Amino acid sequence: MLSPFHLAVTVNSLADARSFYGGLLGCSEGRSSERWVDFNFFGHQFVVHLDENKRPAEASNLVDGHGIPVPHFGVVLAMEAWHELHQSLEREGVEFVVAPHIRFPGGAGEQGTLFIRDPSGNTLEFKGFADIEAQLFAT
Repeated sequence: MLSPFHLAVTVNSLADARSFYGGLLGCSEGRSSERWVDFNFFGHQFVVHLDENKRPAEASNLVDGHGIPVPHFGVVLAMEAWHELHQSLEREGVEFVVAPHIRFPGGAGEQGTLFIRDPSGNTLEFKGFADIEAQLFAT
């Protein structure tokens, strides 16, 4: 079993973060205060801390012809769950930073990937693999 990670990021609105992470992504809320909120982010401890002056990062690297925002974070899902998430995001009208697509089709590490931003400009990547164990670190 993988150990859950802990990640803390800044947001400029806890209400918007609750709507995005709790509402849109379905992450249950844990502890909170007036300045931070814990979420269960796909089994990991994810904390948003309020910084009213937060500005989105603007750096990116070119990967497979896409400008990939850095920093970013996300989660690896089974391919079926990835497809369900991507379809749910499309139904909700979420704007993709990088549209859902398949990388390395038919090759080592074949994966679905998509990038979105939360309301504070934090970038999230969601990956999907048919066989996570065999494909995640395939070369």
